[in-house]
Amino acid sequence: MEGHDVPSLRGDNSLSPTAPGDTDAGVSLQSPPGTARDPPGDTEPDGDKVCAVCGDRANGYHFHVMSCEGCKGFFRRSILKGVRFSCPLARRCPVTKAKRRQCQACRLQKCLDVGMRRDMIMSEEALRRRRELRGQRGQPGGQRGHEGQRGHEGLTAEQQELIALLIGAHQRTFDSSFSQFTHSWPAVRLLVPSPPGGAVAAGVSLSLSPREEALPDVLSLLPQFADLSTFMIQQVIKFAKEIPAFRSLPLEAQISLLKGATLGICQIRFNTVFNSRTKAWECGQRCYTIRDGALAGFQQVYLEPLLKFHESLRRLRLHQAEYALLQAMLLFSPDHAGIAQREAIDQFQEKVALTLKSYIDHQHPPEEGRFLYAKLLLLLTELQTLKVENTRQILHIQDLSAMTPLLSEIIS
Repeated sequence: MEGHDVPSLRGDNSLSPTAPGDTDAGVSLQSPPGTARDPPGDTEPDGDKVCAVCGDRANGYHFHVMSCEGCKGFFRRSILKGVRFSCPLARRCPVTKAKRRQCQACRLQKCLDVGMRRDMIMSEEALRRRRELRGQRGQPGGQRGHEGQRGHEGLTAEQQELIALLIGAHQRTFDSSFSQFTHSWPAVRLLVPSPPGGAVAAGVSLSLSPREEALPDVLSLLPQFADLSTFMIQQVIKFAKEIPAFRSLPLEAQISLLKGATLGICQIRFNTVFNSRTKAWECGQRCYTIRDGALAGFQQVYLEPLLKFHESLRRLRLHQAEYALLQAMLLFSPDHAGIAQREAIDQFQEKVALTLKSYIDHQHPPEEGRFLYAKLLLLLTELQTLKVENTRQILHIQDLSAMTPLLSEIIS
């Protein structure tokens, strides 16, 4: 759109991998600093099972990073004690499995460089409470407790860390108030009077009269949808880059996953602001209905199933953790076209799916959670069908792809 610079996946209107030295222009897919500094031979070729700090065999994600038990404990102790380490060699010491104990200052700096986060460290008191909850597993009724008051004791420590990681990534990259979506457009008309005999879908009319098509606020809806799509896509890319397992993939695989999953993840996020009573998506100060989608050029064959999908998903009353896990399940799909590293992607998706199933089993009452996981899988299948139709219609709406190059890249 004139007057609006819209960044692409690579920040330069192309999907080519970032060259060394490129900066993060808007949204890029560079790996985090510190993940490729160790010399050859100091790491084990075991994919996601290598500690990002020292190269030793990792046993899971700790404080946002795949790491070994030693570096996990070192980072936690160093931060909690607030120790200031000094390096005699101007912070240039190698941090490897064999040499990680030689310089604490460089080891701590490497922990921070690869993405370990101070804010994810639990206090001694919080750890004590978690140990007490685990100790209750062997007692009668200890694992489940009173109905409706189940804690996280039914989840493994690795699953709890994965949930914390994904919730944090979701919260940092999705503002449900849409306060960062600052483009100023004319007020959106939520409901337009329908002409006699207009088609009705789920109580919302989609038919337009010639007079309605010529109204000024109707004409503003297409650029609004273009800007909103770009804004949402940018946030999804940032969400993906918050996940270490995603960043560890080759750039080509990252791009393929984003192209396959971004539109679906956007719909999962939109569901968190969907109002079932008004059948509207409440995006901060703006509200949109499928009526507005029709005014922007989308057809009933897409809009009617879209509304049904959001009503069905919202009816399940998902927790924030479940929304975050669903987004990760969609992102790590080895079925997307042109995907390398299929085995690693499939393994991480399976880990996310098992975590979601465990969370549902332990965080919902039996009558509510008994079929919840199966219902979610069915809805994800519906979402894939919606994505195909959505892509088809975007390609046929004149000027929409041209208005937002990032959307054009995603659906190409």
